[in-house]
Amino acid sequence: MSPDQVRIAAHAKVNLFLRILGREHDGYHQIETAFALLDLADELVVRRGAPGVRLQVTGPDLGPHDENLAVRAARVVLQATGEKFGVDLALTKRIPVRAGLGGGSSDAAAALHAVNALASGAVPRAELLQFAARLGADVAFFASEACLAIGWGRGERLFRLAPLPAAPALVALPPVGVATPDAYRWWDEARGAEPRGAVAFDAATFATWGSVGRASGNDFELPVFGRHPELRQLFERLAATHPYWVRLCGSGSAVAAVYANERLRDDAAAELGTRHQQLIKTATRAAPAGPPEPI
Repeated sequence: MSPDQVRIAAHAKVNLFLRILGREHDGYHQIETAFALLDLADELVVRRGAPGVRLQVTGPDLGPHDENLAVRAARVVLQATGEKFGVDLALTKRIPVRAGLGGGSSDAAAALHAVNALASGAVPRAELLQFAARLGADVAFFASEACLAIGWGRGERLFRLAPLPAAPALVALPPVGVATPDAYRWWDEARGAEPRGAVAFDAATFATWGSVGRASGNDFELPVFGRHPELRQLFERLAATHPYWVRLCGSGSAVAAVYANERLRDDAAAELGTRHQQLIKTATRAAPAGPPEPI
């Protein structure tokens, strides 16, 4: 018997590296990247209800509900299972928006799994992952329940990797936001339509945080830092706190770093302070997020 109400965590992500390979004729971009999951998470509670999908948000204004990815994800599963019931979504936002941490995509993946749990798992996993890929590139990573994965194409083609050890992390969030379409446009203006070759990685690249830090990079940093010098300054200040790894998060605007231990992470937070940016202490994950929990 399926539950009437479930709770699920929707975790944030960082891109350990991100390369933009080129723009397709339809305007989308081909990329290669590596996703890693963070402890930082939104919380989604989904309850059976009257026909349709309703959303209640605790936190920042996310815009029209019909355009919300979690609402769209819930509708996809309901349609696939014959719309035998509706759902009420209660979303508690903890992941900052327009920061490159994947909050909206993670909420969508959580909604896919949660609504499917209310439908007694009627949608097979492979089909659920196809839904995720159609909803958005990052949604596929979150729906895969991987902690670490390489992504190609638009980010929806994934190869799961053995997780790195969990490590303390610090997310620095400046008062400016960056819209992903703007970041891609800035990159296009700087690079044009010239295609780029992929880079070869081996298993040793993802064996330790030290090796990840030496191999990392993010193509968004050059155009985004050019428009927002304060983000470059934030990156440089964070890089000076001796992390294993530090990068712009996706297309920004958050900057994140991973440390060898909590003392180094906490010292970095104290050094940066909160006068010019919000700081979130978190950690990377070495275990996948759990399934929807009946409540």
